[in-house]
Amino acid sequence: MAAGRERAARLLRQLQRAACRCPSHCHTYSQVPQRPTLGNTDYAFEMAISNIRYGEGVTKEIGMDLQNLGARRVCLMTDKNLSQLPPVNAVLNSLAKYGINFQMYDNVRVEPTDQSFLDAVKFAKKGEFDAYVAVGGGSVIDTCKAANLYASSPTSDFLDYVNAPIGKGKPVTVPLKPLIAVPTTAGTGSETTGVAIFDFKQLKVKTGIASRAIKPTLGIIDPLHTLSMPERIVANSGFDVLCHALESYTALPYNMRSPCPSNPINRPAYQGSNPISDVWALHALRIVAKYLKRAIRNPEDREARANMHLASAFAGIGFGNAGVHLCHGMSYPISGLVKTYKPKDYNVDHSLVPHGLSVVLTSPAVFTFTAQIHPERHLEAAEILGADIRTARIKDAGFILADTLRKFLFDLNVDDGLAAIGYSITDIPALVKGTLPQERVTKLSPRPQTEEDLSALFEASMKLY
Repeated sequence: MAAGRERAARLLRQLQRAACRCPSHCHTYSQVPQRPTLGNTDYAFEMAISNIRYGEGVTKEIGMDLQNLGARRVCLMTDKNLSQLPPVNAVLNSLAKYGINFQMYDNVRVEPTDQSFLDAVKFAKKGEFDAYVAVGGGSVIDTCKAANLYASSPTSDFLDYVNAPIGKGKPVTVPLKPLIAVPTTAGTGSETTGVAIFDFKQLKVKTGIASRAIKPTLGIIDPLHTLSMPERIVANSGFDVLCHALESYTALPYNMRSPCPSNPINRPAYQGSNPISDVWALHALRIVAKYLKRAIRNPEDREARANMHLASAFAGIGFGNAGVHLCHGMSYPISGLVKTYKPKDYNVDHSLVPHGLSVVLTSPAVFTFTAQIHPERHLEAAEILGADIRTARIKDAGFILADTLRKFLFDLNVDDGLAAIGYSITDIPALVKGTLPQERVTKLSPRPQTEEDLSALFEASMKLY
C-alpha cells in the first residue's frame, strides 16, 4: 500500500507541474448548474433511460410483454454459457407459455468484436424480426442493440453509426424494433443505456455506438438471475458499477462541454455531469460501499446481490446521461491489447481482460489526477467508500480517494495492477495510442490530459499495492 501511495504522490507532483490554469477548468462547482463560461458550450441536458421493471421472478412476464407488443417473430439473443442456465430457461418458459414465436441466437461473444457484431447483424437481417429479447450481461445486450440497429437500417455501412473518430458517428434516425433486455450480471447497466461497446480488431481498440435511439424499450431486472454468478464475475461487474458512479459524478459539467449542438438530435448521449445524474451516481456508490463485498463473498446473500443488481441500473441511469471519462477511456486499449490473460471464473476460449477489471485498475491513478479540479466531489466519494475525512485537507482529496480505492481492491484480491495482467512499461506507447481515439469519453474528464499525462497514468497503474 505504501509503495502505491508513493507512486501516486510522484505522479501527482509530476502532473501538477503542468497543471491546467484555464479558468474554465480550474474551479469547482455546486450542485446547482452555473451559467456557461464559454460561448460555444452547451446550456442544456436531457435524461433518456429505458423503462425499468424490478422484482424477483419478474422474468415470467416477458411472454405477456411480447404479446402486448403484438410481436410475431422474436429474436432471443444470449451466449452459449447462459443458454444452459436458469435465466434463459426462465425466458424460454415464458415464451412457450404465451405462444411466442422466436428464434434463438446463442453465438454472442463475451467482450464482442466488430466481427461478432456483424455475425449477429446478419442473423437479425435474415430473420426479419419484429422484436428482440437480450438475456445476458453487457456483451449480450450490446450485441442485441447493434443487431436491432443495423437490421432496421439495412443499407447503412457498419461504420456509419460507430463513434467518431473511428466511425462516422451519424445520428440514428431510423425507427428500431422493441428490445427487452434481461441483465444477468450486476455491472454494465446496459439495460438502461443507448451505448453498445465492441473491440475494433483492426485497430486493437474498443469503441462503440452511442445513441439514445438504441436503448432498450424495457429492462427486466430480476435479482434471481444474479444468484448463479461466480465470485470473480460478481467482483468485476461490481467494479464497473463503482467506476460508472465515480466517473459520472466527477465528469466535466454538462454546461462546460463543447460544442453546443446546433440541433438537439446531435446532443451526445454522454453530456457531462448534471444534477439528475449526480443523484443516481451517489446512490449507486452508497450501495456499492454497503453491498459489493458481501455480494462477492457470499453467493447466498440475496439482499446483497439484489441491491447490486439495482445499483447497476442506478449507475447506468447516471452515466448513461452524464458519461464516463478516463478510467473507461484507458480501459479500452487495456482490453483490446490483451495478450494471454485469462481470468478466473470466465468460461471463454480466448484471452480476456474483463471490462470491470480493465476499468478499475487505473482508478487510483486517474482520481489522483482529476481531483485537482473537483476535490470536494472526490473527497465526498472517498467518505462514502469508508474514508475518515474529518481531518482531511481538501488538497489531499485525490490521495485519499486513491488510497481508499486501493484498500477496497486489495481486500477483494484484485490483481496488482496492469503488470499482473501481462503489461509492462514497454506497452505504454501502445496503450496511449489506443486511448487517443476515445475522445467521446476522455473529453469528459474534468481535467484535460496530454499524451504525456496518459503515459504517466498508465505507468502509475502498473502496480497498485
